[in-house]
Amino acid sequence: MNIFRTVMQKPWLAEPAGADGYEPKEQVSLPAGTIALRFFLAMVTIIFFLFIITFLSRSTYPDFLALAGQPWQPLSDPWQLWLNTGVLALSSVALQWGVFVARKERFNATVIAMALGGFFAVLFLIGQLWVWQDLMSLGYYVASNPANSYFYLFTTMHGIHLVGGLVALGLVIARLWQGATAEKTTASMQLCATYWHFLMGIWLVLFALLASSPDTYATLAKLCGFLR
Repeated sequence: MNIFRTVMQKPWLAEPAGADGYEPKEQVSLPAGTIALRFFLAMVTIIFFLFIITFLSRSTYPDFLALAGQPWQPLSDPWQLWLNTGVLALSSVALQWGVFVARKERFNATVIAMALGGFFAVLFLIGQLWVWQDLMSLGYYVASNPANSYFYLFTTMHGIHLVGGLVALGLVIARLWQGATAEKTTASMQLCATYWHFLMGIWLVLFALLASSPDTYATLAKLCGFLR
């Protein structure tokens, strides 16, 4: 009878507590903001993934000239991009610190953390424009080479998503000044920090890809089936 009863159970239907002591499990639902952010991050990941695949496919053509690999190529020693990466990491750390102090209901420290996160993010964007300016001064224009085009495309896409994050961060600061509760502040800060960590991860992938040598591109292209 126990086996028959187990087979006939419908776990998707809530059952009241009975003589056998069965207690229905409480369903835990994620906040709407978390669900929306996860869906958005999944879509952004797919977009970047598709662009990376087209980049690797394009790298197999003869007119593709990598930006790194030889001493005279600009990204063979990408110290400017390393500097920008460190600045973006500071922005991500600042927002994570903001989550920590927001949970402790330290209003002033939360505002400082968000301000620092935004400041370092803006500094990162300025640094990226600085790299753009240097590349153009060396003659690496958008249409000069497919590798150049992808560099500007990747950094632009990443920058646009970071600007969107700054807008969201500004809205969180505005709600703080309007007297948002500690619970809402912590939830909003966590969403911002998660988004920043995601953009940091995306940037590390793009950085590694853009500063790779032609041999690395050939290896990746073979793994993807673009070369035999």
